[in-house]
Amino acid sequence: MPDASTIKTLNRLIEVSRDGELGFVASAKDVSDPELAAVLRARAQECREALRDLQELVRMLGSEPRAEGSLTGALHRGWGSWDSAKAAAVQHRNHAILVECEKGEDHARKVYGAALKEKLSPQVYALVAAQYQGVVKNHDRIKALRDRFVR
Repeated sequence: MPDASTIKTLNRLIEVSRDGELGFVASAKDVSDPELAAVLRARAQECREALRDLQELVRMLGSEPRAEGSLTGALHRGWGSWDSAKAAAVQHRNHAILVECEKGEDHARKVYGAALKEKLSPQVYALVAAQYQGVVKNHDRIKALRDRFVR
């Protein structure tokens, strides 16, 4: 039987990955710039792939992966859409959406960083460390885009 702590950690990363995927999909629909929408859809795909890999690992460890994102993520997406609508009224829509995306990536970085400090098997650690690097890259891309769409 797998270590319950490891499964709990992996399920938390599953939540974060699902939140990221759903957040990027929603954001891609809300932006007005087609190129930016394509970038956000690509980030959603990266989160979807990370999610799939985490789910496969949990199953391989003999457990069932968590099926949903977090309530916090759902609320954040809801607030992000409200903020997006408000921002559109003052013509700062893309910037406001990217600010929300960056907040989501800050959260993902924090959760992945905490996971890397836990006692994980080499196999689990390798996957989490590789995905953490992806989260850092996503964060940096989103921040650079946010800076391009300065108010």
